[in-house]
Amino acid sequence: MSVEGVSLREAHVERLPVSAWRSDLTLLIAWRNLVHDRVRLAVTLIGIAFSTILMGLQLGMLLNFTHTTSTIVDHAGADLWVAAHGVRSVDLATPLQERRRYQSLSVDGVGIAEPYLLLFAFWKKADGVRETVIVVGVDPHAEMGAPWSMLPGRSIHDALSTPDGVIIDRRYAAKLGVDSVDQLVEINDHRARVTGFTDGIRTFTQSPYVFTSLRNARLLGNRTDNDITYVLIRLAEGQPADSVARALSARMPDVDVLGSYEFANKSRSYWLFTTGAGTTMISSSILALLVGVVIVAQTLYASTMDRLPEYATIRAMGGTRSYLYKIVIKQAVLGGLLGYVVGITIVLLLTYLARNSSSPPEVPWWLALGIGGITVLMCIAASLVSMSKVTSIDPVKVFR
Repeated sequence: MSVEGVSLREAHVERLPVSAWRSDLTLLIAWRNLVHDRVRLAVTLIGIAFSTILMGLQLGMLLNFTHTTSTIVDHAGADLWVAAHGVRSVDLATPLQERRRYQSLSVDGVGIAEPYLLLFAFWKKADGVRETVIVVGVDPHAEMGAPWSMLPGRSIHDALSTPDGVIIDRRYAAKLGVDSVDQLVEINDHRARVTGFTDGIRTFTQSPYVFTSLRNARLLGNRTDNDITYVLIRLAEGQPADSVARALSARMPDVDVLGSYEFANKSRSYWLFTTGAGTTMISSSILALLVGVVIVAQTLYASTMDRLPEYATIRAMGGTRSYLYKIVIKQAVLGGLLGYVVGITIVLLLTYLARNSSSPPEVPWWLALGIGGITVLMCIAASLVSMSKVTSIDPVKVFR
């Protein structure tokens, strides 16, 4: 370890008088300490970068999972949802009768109430292979629940108004054997025609959403003309959601009335905490964090232990314990930041490359900064673990 090209081990005690310790050379010493051994520096950066990559990808996958479990609710544009009593998730819909819509319209504060039908079906490809899909039925003139992110071509209204028209996301076109618009397909032994594509409507179950008109959804699902699964409600201007929800519950005590935020959280919680899929994702994320802590701790602890003779030299030259603390912590922070930059760059690159996949990790700016903060804190914590060794150094050993 050296400062401005002078080895601390070789330096004479008189070259750094006590007054020198008052000047802040700790950052420079920490930097020289870090880069002096290039092999050790590479090992440190690889360990921290690997930890960052592990956390970034796993937490990004968990974030994607939570978003896709409630994407239908998040993008529907409804203030309230009327659902069958006890519904656990938006995709696990239970049938209602359309009279619930008219009952909702009779409640003060309700501006718009629209029917919504969601059901599972089988999509038959040209080669005879069947794929499970989630059919979403919505009125072509509806203001809520329609598909979003439509690709250029037909409008949503025109695509849904086609008697047998369906809209799918382009990312699932190959999975469903679709090559172009107006291609004929088969759903539950009924003919359908692909009339449009969306971009970015994903599903965590890997059963693609298929949007169609309410009438066609009933036909494809072999449902009656009165069957729906939800009533989407938009409040009249200035009406409080809580009071309208209570009025709806009083009018229809045998159904659930849920705010959009509440319903989205309920869907996320169901898949995250009551199913194997969510438990696996959460466990993997926690494991990634723990592995990252262990990797960083071992890497920085070993790096600090390799520098014990140099720290003993500083103690022999009059350096205080606080001075050693500053050096070790700053070295950890520098190493953490460098490793984080390398790791998060790789994470963002992999996220970009996977952007067109069905389940890409999501790494927004706040998650990237949060991972950076966690990485630096882990580095500081790991450096503090080794401080007992550093501060207990016997300066006399330098002269032996």
